[in-house]
Amino acid sequence: MSLSKLRRRLRRTLPDAQLELVELPKCRGLKLALINADYPQGPLQPEVMRAVISEPAYWSFCWGSGLALAQRLMTGRQDVRGLTVLDLGSGSGVAGIAAALAGAGRVIACDIDKDACLATAVNAEINGVAIDVIDDLTNLGRRADLVLLADMLYDRANFGLIDLVKNVGQKVLIADSRIKELSRDDFELIDETEARTMPNLGEFDEFRQVRFFSSRD
Repeated sequence: MSLSKLRRRLRRTLPDAQLELVELPKCRGLKLALINADYPQGPLQPEVMRAVISEPAYWSFCWGSGLALAQRLMTGRQDVRGLTVLDLGSGSGVAGIAAALAGAGRVIACDIDKDACLATAVNAEINGVAIDVIDDLTNLGRRADLVLLADMLYDRANFGLIDLVKNVGQKVLIADSRIKELSRDDFELIDETEARTMPNLGEFDEFRQVRFFSSRD
C-alpha cells in the first residue's frame, strides 16, 4: 500500500495537511500515519469546511478510545492470542493492528469509508502485520471470536451497532469516552482508563476518560 496515496487522500480534504509517522505511547512501538500535530486550529476556509463535511478525514487521528483499546491489547489485559478479531469502524486501524501485534490468529478490519480502509491497510503495512480489510460486514465470512468497537457510540443513532456486532461475534468489547453507561443487562463495565486523541487538536477534557464494556458470557 502507498503512503503517498494516503497523503493525497488527506489533502483532498485538507490541502495544507501532512501525514507524520507517530509512535503511540504504551503500545510497544506501534506507529500510525497521522495528521501533523501542528496543523492550524483556526477557522477553516469555506471550501475546506465543505470538504471536511463531505469527506471527513477522521482516519488521520488516533482517537482516544482507540488508543486506550490498543494499549489494553498490547499489555495483555485483553487476551486475543489465536482469536479471530473483527475491528468494526476501524478508522486508522489502530485496534486491529494492536490485536495482530498481540497475537490474534486473524484480524479483519471493517469500515464503510474507503479512505479509512486504505489508512488501515497502509498502517498495517507500516507495522508489518497482515489484516483483512473489508467495507461491508456481508464480506465477513465466519463469525469472529471477538469484536472490537472503539469510538463508535458518539451518536445515539449508532447504538444499533451493538446488536449488530453481537450477531457477528462471540464476544464484544466496547471502548468509548462519550458514554458512562450502556444500561444493558448483556454488557458490563469492566475497566476505565485515561487516553487522549492523537494529535490532540483541542479535544475537551471530558472525553479523556475511556470506559470498557464487555458482553456477558
